[in-house]
Amino acid sequence: MRNTPLPFAAPMVGQEEIDGVVACLRSGWLTTGLKVKEFEGAFAEYVGARHALAVNSCTAALHLALEAHGIGPGDEVITTPMTFTATAAVIEHLGARPVFVDCDPVTLNLDPSAIPERITRRTRAILPVHFAGQSCDLDAIRALAAAHGLAVVEDAAHAIPTRYQGRMIGSHGNASCFSFYATKNLTTGEGGMVVTDDDALAARMRLMHLHGMSRDAWKRYMQNGAWSYEILAPGFKYNMTDIAAAIGLGQLKACDAFHLRRLEIARRYDAAFAEIDGIVSPKVADPFGHAWHLYVIQVDEARFGIGRDEFIEQMVQRRIGISVHFIPLHIQPYYRDRYGFAPSDYPNALAAYQRIVSLPIYARMTDADIDDVIEAVLEVAGVHQR
Repeated sequence: MRNTPLPFAAPMVGQEEIDGVVACLRSGWLTTGLKVKEFEGAFAEYVGARHALAVNSCTAALHLALEAHGIGPGDEVITTPMTFTATAAVIEHLGARPVFVDCDPVTLNLDPSAIPERITRRTRAILPVHFAGQSCDLDAIRALAAAHGLAVVEDAAHAIPTRYQGRMIGSHGNASCFSFYATKNLTTGEGGMVVTDDDALAARMRLMHLHGMSRDAWKRYMQNGAWSYEILAPGFKYNMTDIAAAIGLGQLKACDAFHLRRLEIARRYDAAFAEIDGIVSPKVADPFGHAWHLYVIQVDEARFGIGRDEFIEQMVQRRIGISVHFIPLHIQPYYRDRYGFAPSDYPNALAAYQRIVSLPIYARMTDADIDDVIEAVLEVAGVHQR
């Protein structure tokens, strides 16, 4: 057993990120400025998008993307209950209604085959979530959207550097929203990015992300900047700082290396758990195309001998940090009470929730850390398997 607890997640921060932050502090320019612009350009090039807008969270990115598509009161947006609250909350903030569609029981991604029956005359957009870092079936989703005149806004909080059919998420022409929260594959501490190939959409999001001002605030304080500005819309305060962008630039350079390490950990887990009856590892068609933000197993109580909650207790006793992604939104009090959901309304999401456990997977893990996770799972299995 470990002597010290293994965190569920921990960022991998190098000297380049530290030097970048120090340079910002010494420059005297801390808020949105040239570092943010540099980060936006580098990120757009990395994922293959025409436009990238750096913001202070993925939640902000989702809000901006939906607002730019004109989503408002009375509208409906189709999404999944198998996600974090931010995905649906931004729909609520705009006065629209999140319409849940059940997840696929294998990938836990939004099930495209279940979407058509939920489309109504009020549906304006589809908001898929690339769960754990595995891409949704974008071709099927985009085909449905095109047939019904709907927008597609991707919740790509888990999806850097996810690939779909060999191309990076963010390069498929939709609005794609990424998270740089502290636990994510690429972090700026707090932060996010929205990318798109749509010029008009990008212009609207850029306008709204900083108070609806006619020019970026940072430009007003440059040597040749103009003091005058106009308020063109009642925008938001969603801008990223240069300090965060300096971290992001260093992280972006290391993103591919981080991904390869996560892939290596996932492969070790796959091999170690393959023969454990009652532990179901992720089913992935393209392991390299998966970002491996999360490694989510399912504990089958009937075969394993104990249920998910007891498995978690046993892992915690062995000082292994774990988590659960996610508690489906339709059983959360707000959505349950507001829309009258019953747990059985989305049976795949409910069944998955009762079985899923997220194991540690991050670039900073050592080989010894990985061994400890595997040993703990095998130990629990050895004690409780029937």
